[in-house]
Amino acid sequence: MAEIRLCFVVGTFAPTVIESISEENATLPCQHKLGLLGNNLDIEWLSNNSDHGQKVILSYSGGQVYENRELKGRYSFVADFLTGDATIFIRSLEPNDAGLYTCKVKNAGQYAWSHVILKILVKPSEPDCWIEGEQIVGRNVTLHCKSSAGSLPMKYYWQHLKHQEYSGYLPTRPGSPQQLFLQNVSKADNGSYRCIVSNQAGSRICYAYLTAQTPTNVAFLVGIICGSIGGVLFLVLLCWYLFRKKELKKREEDEFLNEIREDAEAPKARLMKPGSSSSGSRSSRSGSSSTRSTTNSASRSQRTLSTQEAPHGDSRHHCLEQI
Repeated sequence: MAEIRLCFVVGTFAPTVIESISEENATLPCQHKLGLLGNNLDIEWLSNNSDHGQKVILSYSGGQVYENRELKGRYSFVADFLTGDATIFIRSLEPNDAGLYTCKVKNAGQYAWSHVILKILVKPSEPDCWIEGEQIVGRNVTLHCKSSAGSLPMKYYWQHLKHQEYSGYLPTRPGSPQQLFLQNVSKADNGSYRCIVSNQAGSRICYAYLTAQTPTNVAFLVGIICGSIGGVLFLVLLCWYLFRKKELKKREEDEFLNEIREDAEAPKARLMKPGSSSSGSRSSRSGSSSTRSTTNSASRSQRTLSTQEAPHGDSRHHCLEQI
């Protein structure tokens, strides 16, 4: 006769939903009654998410516990799984840990299944706070608060610091809780504003500081700023002018010295003409000197004769006057 084996499936198929917070720990339950049926107990925990599909994360078979090396020891059995508690512990949850987990227990032809849906709640990211509009008394300004990541829904609340205490929640426009609109601001509206962003996982806070000034003060500050900028520009231009003037003066002095050097070198160039000999120059100089001496002698003799003739002429003229 052919041997007939029966397979019994024990367990529930309705999944258990567990919500946990990112960066914290989680426990996934799995209870079974197959530990005392024999020595062939097998346990497998499988995960199924969008990142990696279905894979075994932790198992027990043949008296050994096997871990998935890619998960770096983040999964472990919590209790004595041989007696009926195959619950596992997950360390430091990450957003991609969310998904469907299946616990499968087998022993002596019997199976026990359980399913767990793990939801990961992420705290709001650090929000940014800023002010839009001119911070002048009588104008309108809008305070903004924005958190870029976190599990939905996220809620926004605004508070104003007065007398060393934050007030209750300030009203915001319908549909825009991230914005706090302040109309016709006054100096009483100045101070610190706190934005609280919260969801099921936790909350974050950021701050904005309003410093509305009167128009006269604003004009005074603008005048000071413009005057400071103008003074700096004037100093820069003055330094540039002085430097330029000094550079031009130095250039003129250099050109003047160069002209003096050229004038001093010109006679030397004329005295040392190429092709002329020292003897020829000396003979020419002696000839010219002899000629000059002859001319000078003639001129001196003429001056002597003229001086000698002058007294005779004067005496004759004197005699005539006497007659």
